[in-house]
Amino acid sequence: MLRSESLFGKRETSSTNSPFSNASQAPGSNVSSVQKPGQYPSSVSSNAAPATGESGSKLTVGPNIKVKGEIEDCDTLVVEGRVQATINCRVVQIAERGAFKGSAEIDLAEIRGEFDGDLTVRQKLVIYASGKVTGKIRYGKLVIEEGGQLAGDLQVGSAQEQKELLQKTA
Repeated sequence: MLRSESLFGKRETSSTNSPFSNASQAPGSNVSSVQKPGQYPSSVSSNAAPATGESGSKLTVGPNIKVKGEIEDCDTLVVEGRVQATINCRVVQIAERGAFKGSAEIDLAEIRGEFDGDLTVRQKLVIYASGKVTGKIRYGKLVIEEGGQLAGDLQVGSAQEQKELLQKTA
């Protein structure tokens, strides 16, 4: 029998069917000792695949959340709230109610909400029907769904490609 304290300070007695007992652990489990409520195992399985099938780091800014600053070393940024930042990541997804203001250098952008600022998309910029992109925009490929909005200083190709083109013509 294990004894532990509940959230309300009462002593509880539980049998080996407790989720915190070694006896109930599945074979091959990474938890090797009795865990207290609210305590997490020190070892987490590294062979579990991410639920979304994506690999790498992912940052989600949820609804009603506001973030300011600089975001680095992020493979995927999902914006459901408000972000005012400078970012350099691989993928940015802005949800319908999400908004981003600032500077971004990315490979792929999927915009369903609002983007305002300097945007360099090395590969593909996708603006959905509910999306609105304004500012200084550079892109490799562009897809705009009917209803999507794009306004500002637009150039095909990345800033590096533009510099190379100017050097060739000079």
